[in-house]
Amino acid sequence: MSGVAAPEAGRAPVLGGPAAPAPGEVPLSVVTATFVRLKLSLLRNGVRQSKGRSAAFVGSIAVALLFGALGLLVMVALRGHEDGPAAGVVLALTIVLGWAFLPLFIGGADETLDPARLVMLPLRPGPLLVAQATAAVIGAGPLFTLLLLTGAVLPGTHGGGAVAVAVVAVPLTLVTCTTLTRTLATANAGLLSSRKGRDLAVLSGVVVAFGLQGINLAFASLADEDGEGLGPVAAVADVARWVPPLSAVDAVRAAGEGSWGFVAYGLGGTILLCVLLLRWWSRTLTRLMTAPDSSTLQPAPERAAGRTGPARGPAAWLPGGRTGTVMRRTLLYGWRDPKTKMGWAMSLGMGLLLPLVFAVQGNGSVYNACWVAALLGLTMYNQFGQDYSAFWLVAQTIGTTRDAYLELRGRALAIALIGVPFTCAVVTGSAAAFGAWDQLPDGLGLALALLGALLAVGAVTSARYPYSIPQDNAMKNVAPGQGALAWGSILGGMLAGGVLCAPLIALTVWGRASEAGWVWAVLPLGAGYGLLLAWAGLRIAAPMTVRRLPEIMAAVSKS
Repeated sequence: MSGVAAPEAGRAPVLGGPAAPAPGEVPLSVVTATFVRLKLSLLRNGVRQSKGRSAAFVGSIAVALLFGALGLLVMVALRGHEDGPAAGVVLALTIVLGWAFLPLFIGGADETLDPARLVMLPLRPGPLLVAQATAAVIGAGPLFTLLLLTGAVLPGTHGGGAVAVAVVAVPLTLVTCTTLTRTLATANAGLLSSRKGRDLAVLSGVVVAFGLQGINLAFASLADEDGEGLGPVAAVADVARWVPPLSAVDAVRAAGEGSWGFVAYGLGGTILLCVLLLRWWSRTLTRLMTAPDSSTLQPAPERAAGRTGPARGPAAWLPGGRTGTVMRRTLLYGWRDPKTKMGWAMSLGMGLLLPLVFAVQGNGSVYNACWVAALLGLTMYNQFGQDYSAFWLVAQTIGTTRDAYLELRGRALAIALIGVPFTCAVVTGSAAAFGAWDQLPDGLGLALALLGALLAVGAVTSARYPYSIPQDNAMKNVAPGQGALAWGSILGGMLAGGVLCAPLIALTVWGRASEAGWVWAVLPLGAGYGLLLAWAGLRIAAPMTVRRLPEIMAAVSKS
């Protein structure tokens, strides 16, 4: 912000023009120009990073613009279709929801989004608001949005009046979207800069992903009932078109049909919403810049003392020694670290969701519940990469094969502590939902065997193919240059897990084909086989870990 300078002393205000800034106050034009240069510098510096990061940055911009152009072409193709305007309203709804939530997840990528970075500057809320609003419409995101919004109004643009309304509606909707983003970011500035806020953002992203899958299933069900692919779109648009700023998009269709009353409602309602958002933004920005920062306050002595001492609650049930310590540390990582928490949430959530998706698609089976074991087993992969540069603390405590074995065993037991009961619950619930109790023993046996196999393979790949998980970027789970290593270890590990379970799978298929009465024996065989595989994998990975400690440290510390 070196470009922000105080106005020259002694300059007289211009009569009839805007009021001169108070002494020591930075002029609005200077603040706005500085924020524009800051935003352009952020975009330019994104290309000047390391080769891997530059490629990712440029690639993300190219993909965004490509999809924006494709979306525009798709909407052009819908011109003349009776449900084309409805599809435009639903597209605008998706855009508004994206602007409302996605920047909160990736706000750290834009230093002009988080006002907590700017509160120490000598700026008043009014100029800061205008400068942030101007910077918000610069970048690949606004350009991507402009392309899609242009496409959203095209199916309903018929006649000169509709074109005139579209010229107003598109930029008005874009400004409302950017204002909504900045308003929510300012209101949640404390969360954006705290660990709990980052945790909430990660988990909210998981919830949104599951919600989108649920909406997809609902749309598919409605489409099957209606017999038309755009039937659900029209049903959603009938409700959404009355909500600003979506009403501004549908006002283009109304202008083409001569419904000028709805045009006035659509544009006026969106303008009113934008004004209300600006007022809310201004109030929260003023409060943020004047209220004390609670993060600098020291905790009460009794609360700080309560955080130390012997383990209490469920942690007291863990075994003693290094195994229990490692289990507790792994479970704390899963609860406190945002990326580890996201991995656990995705594994547990998708394990519940996939059997439901198969059931809705008419392919319901108890054996589909084996997906939960596979997803939970994948959490064992790249165990040392989850520690990032702090792995050197763990490496200093590993001097023998026994130390490495106990370290890996503690991590595997922490996963099994949650994975085994959850797998049993999902498989049993699937059997109850489908009324296939006869498939419960072999289905559960296969799931437990697969979980044990992936724990074994995950231990080996953690020692043999570790990779770094960047901690300074919420959207990257692999350091540049290690993507192929990560995908190769995961895909190869899953294939190896399937091969290890092949004897049990063949036994189950043969028993079902011959309608043998001993298929129930697959349950104890699968549990024992999975336990044996996990033990063997830990025994193989332990000496490998001791030999490769320097290589593991170098791999997981790469940024």
